[in-house]
Amino acid sequence: MVFALAEFALIALVIGLLVLGGWVFWRALRGEIGGSPGVRRLPSGPRAELAAAIGQARWAPGHDEVDGVTRVLLRRTYTGLDGRPAVLEERVLETFPAADPAWEALFTEAMAKARYRCTYLNAEESG
Repeated sequence: MVFALAEFALIALVIGLLVLGGWVFWRALRGEIGGSPGVRRLPSGPRAELAAAIGQARWAPGHDEVDGVTRVLLRRTYTGLDGRPAVLEERVLETFPAADPAWEALFTEAMAKARYRCTYLNAEESG
């Protein structure tokens, strides 16, 4: 009786290890090992391309309007693998009401500051 129980436990252990090994192998084939569950890792070629693109990220001025406030932004962007720009970092340089009567003058001055700041940041990072 004791031998039968030990034999059953050994068989259950072997089957469990086989199932676990199969599951790990399946995740490795799908590229999920080493990352978040359900998130696939890029193959080494595209991963190197992405790293090179991020390494060439540049600061560029931008603007938007949120809740009636115009924001002048500094954005650090790169070209993604799909050819579209992707934002790594975004900093708000200035804000002012979108309904301000002097909006155009404020906007022109803020964008000039943003262009200057982006030139400075890009020079600082490349040097």
